[in-house]
Parts: sequence; C-alpha cells; structure tokens
Amino acid sequence: MNRNNIWIHIGIALILVTLAAVLGQIDRWRAGLRPATSETRDIARSAGKPNAVKRSRSDSEPEVLVRFKPGVSMTQIAKLVARNNDRVEDNVEFVRGLTSIDDLDDADPAAVAAQYTAMTDLVEYAHPNYRIELGTPDAKPVEERFEDDVTSSPNDPHFADQWALNNDGSGGGRKGAHIDALKAWNITKGSSEVVVAVLDTGVDYTHPDLISNMWIRPENVPQYSDGELGAFNDRYGFNAVDNAADPMDENGHGTHCAGVIGAEGDNELGIAGINWKARIMPLKFLGRGGFGTTKDAIEAINYAVDRKQKGVNVRIISASWGSTQYSKALEDAIRAAGEQGILFIAAAGNSSTDNDRRPHYPSNYNLPNVISVAALDRTDSLASFSNYGAKTVHVAAPGKEIVSTWLNEAYREASGTSMATPHVAGIAALIVARDRSITVEKLKERVMAAVDKIEQLNGKVVSGGRINAAKALAN
Repeated sequence: MNRNNIWIHIGIALILVTLAAVLGQIDRWRAGLRPATSETRDIARSAGKPNAVKRSRSDSEPEVLVRFKPGVSMTQIAKLVARNNDRVEDNVEFVRGLTSIDDLDDADPAAVAAQYTAMTDLVEYAHPNYRIELGTPDAKPVEERFEDDVTSSPNDPHFADQWALNNDGSGGGRKGAHIDALKAWNITKGSSEVVVAVLDTGVDYTHPDLISNMWIRPENVPQYSDGELGAFNDRYGFNAVDNAADPMDENGHGTHCAGVIGAEGDNELGIAGINWKARIMPLKFLGRGGFGTTKDAIEAINYAVDRKQKGVNVRIISASWGSTQYSKALEDAIRAAGEQGILFIAAAGNSSTDNDRRPHYPSNYNLPNVISVAALDRTDSLASFSNYGAKTVHVAAPGKEIVSTWLNEAYREASGTSMATPHVAGIAALIVARDRSITVEKLKERVMAAVDKIEQLNGKVVSGGRINAAKALAN
C-alpha cells in the first residue's frame, strides 16, 4: 500500500468516529426532551437515594409502625414507602391499614415516624417500634421434692409449695389467702378444648409437666401464612422474634407462666397447674435476654387471631410484661383480638407505682377485653413491688414466691405481677371450660366479680379483692 492510500484510510476512519459521536449526542438530547412518564416521575422524586435492596428480617427490624387511613390502597402504600426509600416489612392483617416499615437509610425512628405523621391526608398515626424489656426475673431453684413425700391429692410433689392454690398458713402465710383451687377443682379441672396463648419468651413445650397440655396444630387447621413473612409450619405455636415456627423458650419466664396456667395435675410430677387439662399455645416475642419489640408483640397477637379464625379455640392471651410507653398500634391489635372473643390479661407492673397516675401498658389500655393484675403475697398483702390503681388495675392475685416450671425440666420460685397474671388467666380458662359459649365481655365480668374482698385493696384495685377460682365457677 502506498503512502497516499494510507492517508485516505485514516481520513475515512476519523469521519466515521466523528459521525458516531454526533449521533450519540443527538440520542441523548432526544431522551432529555421526552415527557416524563409516571415511572420516571417516581424515580426523579427519589433522586439522590440508592435503590432499596430487599433485606431479610435478620438484617433489620422495622423502625416505625404506621396506620394508613381507610381507602388508602396497598398499591398507594407501596409506592409511598418506596419513594421514601423505605420498605414494607409487614402488613398486619387484622388491623386494617397497620403497616410496619423499615427505613433503609437508618434514620432516627422518631424522625421517620414524624415524617409519616405529617401525611395527615393518608395516615391515622405513626410511632416508633418501641423496645419492650422484661425485668430481671427474681427466680431461684426450689428444693427437690419426691412423690413419696405426698400423702394427699393432688399428688404433685411441689403442690405443698403452691400456697397460691391452697394456703394452709405455713411458711409465714395466712390461712385461706389463696385462690381456693381445691374447691374449684370439685367443679372442673379444665378442658383440653380451651386454648390459652402465653405471649412471652416462648414455652419449653418438652417440659415433662407441660408436654401433655401443649397446643399442637390440628391436622385440619392449615399452616400459618403471612403475605409478607411467608408460610410457617406452626406445629407448636409461633416465634415472632425470628419469624419462625419454633417458639421454644430460651429464657424461662414464659415457661414459668405456662406452668401456673396449665401444668398437668395429679401426675406425681412437679406442680399442679390451675388447669389440669388445657392447651397452652406459645407466642414468643421476647428473646433469650427478655427483649422484644412492639411490632413482634403485634405480630404474635395477629397470629393468635388468625388461628382463632381458622377454628382454634383461643380464648385467652396471658401477657406478663409491659412498659410505660404507649403504643396505639398495640392497642389496636389487642382490640382486634377482643373482637374475635379473646380476653387479654396483663401484668400491672413491678414499680410500686400508681397506674392511674403513671400508666403502664398494655395493662392500662381501656378496652373491654383487657384485665390488669396486681400481685399479692402469701398474707393477702399487696406485694411491695406491685403496681396498683383504683381505676386502672382490676384485680389482685398471688404473685410472690410462686413455684412453677422452668427450663431443662426444672422448677423455680419467682415473684412479680408476671406470676400473678397467669393465675387470672388460669381461672378464666376454668370458667371457659365450664361455659364454652361465654362472651369475652361476660368472661371479664365473671373474673372481676369473683373476688374475696380485702380491706387493704380498697382504693388500690377496681374490684377491691383477690380472685377466687371457686367463686368464679359458682357464679
């Protein structure tokens, strides 16, 4: 090839490169002149934020709970949340419009809640996903007893330690300062048709004194399924801490409460529950360290309501926990449970304070299905740690030095309104066992009316007395 031909080829190449650059620029100009579609508008509004990457629950807890107004569609909610670079973690099926939202920017939850609260045309309320924490359980091992030590019925070796059920005055107690379980058991010892949900740290469903009274999902009840969280083979209950099916207790608190309600009676083992026959459904929302969130409590309640609608006879939720932080979302979830005929029994708290002046939740929710419980010692005195409230705490029950089931096939003694609460739940279950069709309103009335009046409780609790199982069944 001669030199002249080389320059001709170089000139052609330069012309082609220049032409390609000009055409590319023209395409970019055209793109810039196109009218914005709805899709490009949404992208423009969120400019400057990275695209949301869907994360698993283990990556992030939702920061806020938002309830959207009626008429706001799920499509609208999804677009609004995405525009804020947030994600919908869950929609609570039984509280219409209630959504838990994960902020992908990790902003301050209060600021995120304020952002949604300001959307007054779309949002009813919004607040942070509050942390819930159990107090350090005052639980200690109990001296082992054997069936050979027992000469009376029931033959459970630790029944002699259960002063709350039958107080004979020993151990510094006052004779008759109890729930009168022996007399109640002449009427009914409970029923395996009655399901009591324990909303707590889970339950050790393999404990020998509980295993025969644990709820197991019947074959004719479908597995639990949640639109956002997925499907669960909920054989023994639900674990909202990990969004999992296994509600095994890793703390002990929930197992202790479960034993008070429904440890098998007269089986030559451990203790006797208030119900010798029952079905305990574990709802785990507090983890190994006793920590949880409002959202997890709501999720667990939502599970119980779903099971009720699928044919499971959930009549009572026992809730031995609380805080001074008011959550409208939790209140709405408990209301939804009441609308399905579920009584919600809650601990009044262990701060020695007046709940009329310093509210404690969920026990202070003024709902027709909520009962708030204070704690008594074995002399019928209000326990030194117990909260009270002439207008807001409904009944008192034994809650000090209570022996019950614990992890690893053990038994421990514990104190708190946490221990008083399952005594009321257990009595409510006895009532339902005898009157299967009783409404939640009548059930609450029956519990509150069935008390032994105690002078010291005047001005301290609404009913002015300690619950009595025998009276509850006689009414």
